[in-house]
Amino acid sequence: MIDKEDAAEQNKSRFLEYGLPGGWQVLAGRTDDDNDLLSLKVAEPGDWWFHVRGMPGSHVILRGKPDAEPDKETLKRAAAIAAFHSKARSGGTVAVSCTRARNVSKPRGAKPGTVEIRKETILKVRPGLPEK
Repeated sequence: MIDKEDAAEQNKSRFLEYGLPGGWQVLAGRTDDDNDLLSLKVAEPGDWWFHVRGMPGSHVILRGKPDAEPDKETLKRAAAIAAFHSKARSGGTVAVSCTRARNVSKPRGAKPGTVEIRKETILKVRPGLPEK
């Protein structure tokens, strides 16, 4: 059986990766299958999960740091990445769902990329990527 760390290493190239200030890591799925893998297998329960509301787009994970909680600005930066990798990319301010990865599940029989979430917070952000 493959553990989560091996799965993450093995599939890293399947995801888009971004670094945020403070050493936070963001991963974004490229396809519906990647989104399932990222949200349901690679994400740790304490990671943060993002997806633009009401439109197709990438599932995005903000990798949790064991000794720290992200501040509001870090959460908004990760949400902006989710908005950028969605059909709402050119839509001005966008609503993005945010929750812990432990609150994301897949309904039985749902098509790839479809999940249910609980305990969401809505962040309003402009789509964008971090500056290099």
